[in-house]
Amino acid sequence: MNPTTDPASVLRTLIRCPSVTPAEGGALAALEALLAPLGFAVDRPVFSDQGTPDIENLYARISGNGPHVMFAGHTDVVPVGDEASWRHPPFGAEIADGFMYGRGAVDMKGGIACFVAAIARYIERNGRPKGSVSLLITGDEEGPAVNGTVKLLDWAAKKGETWDAAIVGEPTNPDALGDMIKIGRRGSLSGTIVVTGKQGHAAYPHLADNPVRGIVTLVEALMHPAFDEGTNDFQPTNLEVTSIDVGNAATNVIPAKATATFNVRFNDTWSAEKIQAEIHNRVDRASTRAILRPGRDEPIRFDIEWRDSPSHVFLTRDEALIGVLSKSVETVTGRLPQLSTSGGTSDARYIKDYCPVVEFGLVGQTMHMVDECVALEDLEMLTRIYERFLADWFETA
Repeated sequence: MNPTTDPASVLRTLIRCPSVTPAEGGALAALEALLAPLGFAVDRPVFSDQGTPDIENLYARISGNGPHVMFAGHTDVVPVGDEASWRHPPFGAEIADGFMYGRGAVDMKGGIACFVAAIARYIERNGRPKGSVSLLITGDEEGPAVNGTVKLLDWAAKKGETWDAAIVGEPTNPDALGDMIKIGRRGSLSGTIVVTGKQGHAAYPHLADNPVRGIVTLVEALMHPAFDEGTNDFQPTNLEVTSIDVGNAATNVIPAKATATFNVRFNDTWSAEKIQAEIHNRVDRASTRAILRPGRDEPIRFDIEWRDSPSHVFLTRDEALIGVLSKSVETVTGRLPQLSTSGGTSDARYIKDYCPVVEFGLVGQTMHMVDECVALEDLEMLTRIYERFLADWFETA
């Protein structure tokens, strides 16, 4: 068998590249070596930004006269943690009992391997595609996501690239291959509330102003009442407080400042701007309450610091893309996939601004875990799904 048509062989090559974000680790070089013999033109742009590491990326395209489909993903992986806890070396790509083990096996070198094998099989059987196929691969998805997909898309678009559809190969299936296609994502917004008090002795509270009392009041206002009950396409908006801190090691000192960090995942009831305004309104109203601050009539002194740029909610309604992929999944697996918007964010949030995009990849049960692994059977089935999609897409688009 041609090793490029075998997803396990491709994945073994990629896993053995220790590309822990932000390191390229040889993964993009290995991918270029696999794609060039298939007829892909390959670019390896590097992007930089102040305060973040330089990131290597890859854009590869094989051109035809029909529609242009993009496959997007990332070769960077999260750290392995305690390597001694792994039963199989995290970059060994060892096979045991029908599974391949290694960091990135499902998130998401496995998806990339299946797409490479699928296009190799397609070319072997049909010759060059009727349309164009591109791979847009970053090394910055697990990191700050500053010098990766968002800049790679802009770079490609300025070169004249346009796309008709895109698949992000993230591990979307919760239990079995064929369970789920992601057709959208909730938005994501993070911030920190900083309450300013007055430091003092715990035995003389009248001489101080304890910011902990204020932060408790404001945090309560963040979480209640519910923002909404969800929509036909999305789960309810949800806010989680992820950290409360005063930076105080002394038990007899009232701290001068308290902070609470939060993240909100919002559905299409809201825009990022509207959810920010709602949070400000809730905190403003709560800041005048004196329930936990007896004898103090002045409002709680606070600021809200928003973290970076929000991820905006989106929903893909492209019936051709969703229909062809759903049929391919059902043909190979016998399962009609659920169309879902559940989970966190992905680089699809950037791609949506350029073309219709969905996500479909492997089963995600072991992603980011010790002994991350993928079933060899799933690699083969996903390769067949992607190949079937390419054949049907170019036939019907």
